[in-house]
Amino acid sequence: MVTISSDSGLKWYQSLRWLLFIIYFFISFIPLVLFSFTMSDTLRGYFTDINEKEVLYQANKIAGSIQKAEYLTDSAKQESFEYEMDEKSSEENFRIIVVNSSGVVVADTSKTENGKIYIVPEILTALDGKDQANLRWDEHAIYAAAYIENDKSEKTGAVLIVSSFNEIYELIDVINHRWLLLTIGISIAVAFLVYFVSQLILAPLKNILETIKKMADGQLHQRIEINGKNEYTEIADAINDMTQQLEQVESSRQEFVSNVSHELKTPLSSIKVLSESILLQEEMPTEMYREFLQDINSEVDRMTNIVNDLLSLVKLDHREAALNIGETDVNAMTQDIMKRLSPLAEKKNIELLYESNRDMVIEADEMKLTLAISNLIENGIKYTPDGGMVKVTIDGDHQNVFITVQDTGIGISEEEQSKVFKRFYRVDKTRDRETGGTGLGLAITHSTVMLHNGSIKIISSEGSGATFIVRLPIKYNGA
Repeated sequence: MVTISSDSGLKWYQSLRWLLFIIYFFISFIPLVLFSFTMSDTLRGYFTDINEKEVLYQANKIAGSIQKAEYLTDSAKQESFEYEMDEKSSEENFRIIVVNSSGVVVADTSKTENGKIYIVPEILTALDGKDQANLRWDEHAIYAAAYIENDKSEKTGAVLIVSSFNEIYELIDVINHRWLLLTIGISIAVAFLVYFVSQLILAPLKNILETIKKMADGQLHQRIEINGKNEYTEIADAINDMTQQLEQVESSRQEFVSNVSHELKTPLSSIKVLSESILLQEEMPTEMYREFLQDINSEVDRMTNIVNDLLSLVKLDHREAALNIGETDVNAMTQDIMKRLSPLAEKKNIELLYESNRDMVIEADEMKLTLAISNLIENGIKYTPDGGMVKVTIDGDHQNVFITVQDTGIGISEEEQSKVFKRFYRVDKTRDRETGGTGLGLAITHSTVMLHNGSIKIISSEGSGATFIVRLPIKYNGA
């Protein structure tokens, strides 16, 4: 069962458009933001690594020149030492601090730490014999320290370079800012795209929903029109087919009610006319009373037959009603039916023939199946002129049994063959009274065969008799 809620009870956050936006947010916007952060970290890491290596290279270069010139061991070269450091600092635009093995500053290009003990992690690491460079984001500077050693590989001091990272920091900040703007711009553009695409996607669905609502209000003539070839057109075609079937069901229901009313009205009218005739005549011969009452009795029987057949059809229409399935000898069942109907055939001098090509036992509801086959044979007798022939043949294979009922009667035209299983339909409408049928026999037969998962086929043409072929599975499958 499918339930479709009306728009009046639909909250904005329950709409498909909102759902599409949420899906877009999770599969598009969030990955885009994550990608932006990843790119920002990648850029920062790249520039940091490049600059740390460059500054550490400069520190090693200066440490090498100090070691070569023996500035830390020859106090007479102090002035040249300071001059060279100032020149290098001015040239490269970074601060140089040189400490001895005790951590005392022997040269500081900023002239603020000379003679003081200057200990930072990078210097401690360098004095321990390992070069190190670190970016300090709080100071926007790179600290790089390289150790100085003498000819005996003893650590005599360290060089610390403090290089400003402001330009790179500002560059990364600009890149991040532009990337953020680009992300926001792309997100807004995609959001608008999702909005308009959702319009295109949901417009046909809205059309389908509106049409379904009209159908639910009883306007079964409505049809869904969707251009193109996609899933929506398939849904629309399926709904249109379903609506057409509903129209047919409604038309059949109305026709059925009309036919029932007509069929019951005829005997009721006859009973009324007969009973009024009896009441209006004061002195009526006993023989006439008896004749009128016999006619009334016949009409009552006719009404009873109609009601009984209708009840049978109602029971057959409920497919959930369990069949009384058991082993059924089709050959014996058919012969019993023909024995019972032989008096009817003899009255019209009709030859009733039976032919069996093999013995067949199937799983079926014997009582319902007996009624179905009886209707076929009886119809063949009723609609076959005097002196004709009705032949019943039993055949089968390892999966199915085939019951063929062939007559030499009035036949059925091609256009009427699709209607003969409808309720109250008669091929020869001029013979209603003569045949005495209710017009429900073939409908009962068809429903019974379908209930057994079988099929029934007609081979006929007008004026050349009719052949009904019933196929029934040997093994009943209730699914």
